[in-house]
Amino acid sequence: MAITYMTKDGYKKKIEEIAYLENVKRPEISRAIAEARDKGDLSENAEYDAAKEAQGMLEMKISQLKDLVANARIIDDSKLNTEEVQILNKVKIKNVANGQTMEYTIVADSEANLREKKIASSTPIAQGLLGHRVGEVVEIRVPSGLMKFEIVEISF
Repeated sequence: MAITYMTKDGYKKKIEEIAYLENVKRPEISRAIAEARDKGDLSENAEYDAAKEAQGMLEMKISQLKDLVANARIIDDSKLNTEEVQILNKVKIKNVANGQTMEYTIVADSEANLREKKIASSTPIAQGLLGHRVGEVVEIRVPSGLMKFEIVEISF
């Protein structure tokens, strides 16, 4: 599994999610399996099959999360700067074509959340911005074609 870069906060959230899945969801599914088993014939017991499938999915999710945190590298925010766009920076960009401005924080893939305006560092827009400075205009290939963005501001 590849190394994943995370903030301290993102790492903490993943650890909390693992604890929740192991300490709350796992016992719930075990109870559901036991209840379904108590209802008799397992060969035609849809509840039992569904509970066993849910258990398999849960264990897979726990395993994936554990792999993710095992290979995580915590990003030290004290080493960040705003000279050029880098991971964890908040970047304000202006679409050169229509003048519309947008603001995104570039984060590790595991922390991306568009509703919170956090974009994964592996996305075309983030890739196009990384390493550039305020005032530069970058051309980024997106699914709809080539777009030009001016970097207006870089902050934390």
